Amino acid sequence: MKKKPKYVVAGAIVLGALAYLFYGGFREAVVYFVTPSELKAKGPGAPGPYRLGGMVQRGSVKWDAQTVMLAFELTDGKAVVPVRHRGSPPDLFGEGRGAVVEGRYGADGVFQAQQILAKHSEEYHPPAQDATATQQQDLYKTLQQQQGVTRP
Repeated sequence: MKKKPKYVVAGAIVLGALAYLFYGGFREAVVYFVTPSELKAKGPGAPGPYRLGGMVQRGSVKWDAQTVMLAFELTDGKAVVPVRHRGSPPDLFGEGRGAVVEGRYGADGVFQAQQILAKHSEEYHPPAQDATATQQQDLYKTLQQQQGVTRP
């Protein structure tokens, strides 16, 4: 009879440790999708990481091949967030096109992207380089509809 309480306590400790590891790993893996307007509302230095989605502002892309630094701005039609990324952009990346970047929002108000996500699917096609204002507004609406998927 005295061995049973030991097994119950040992089992509870093992289950507790597994739950803690699961929770800790899950918490670090969660990345929330936000638009530039939502990120600006949270304020600079907001704890992240985040996936920031929007349109690459025309005329904002600056690429330095020697330092491999990419600077650009993302907008949702209401707010603009400057983004910095070290590395080469994906092939589908360009001005006037949709982009999703993953990273952190710095205290200086600049989004530091670790990754630029370029996804091509049958349902969504980014507007062409010469996208009309109507096409851009349609993309903004799509981004706003998607934001509810992984929101806290």
